Amino acid sequence: MKKTMLLLICVIGLTLLPFFIPHAGDYSGSDNQAQQAIAQLAPNYKPWFAPVFEPASSEIESLLFTLQGSIGSAIVFYILGYYRGKRAAHADH
Repeated sequence: MKKTMLLLICVIGLTLLPFFIPHAGDYSGSDNQAQQAIAQLAPNYKPWFAPVFEPASSEIESLLFTLQGSIGSAIVFYILGYYRGKRAAHADH
């Protein structure tokens, strides 16, 4: 019980800690940093193609990125659960 409480306190602490650390900087992501580096290194560079869809804001872009990751995780864990259940059902027979 004591070990469980200690782990729970650690998890809560690690979850809340980032909210109390002062952050100075831009949360633009690696894509924007890569674009800036390319613009500095090769100013005449032209992209091969343009995006099909441009989100209206960075919040919507983050939402879509998170949604994509969530759907991918759901698919992976569904498949893992399916095969685990199939193996457990086969072991019962």
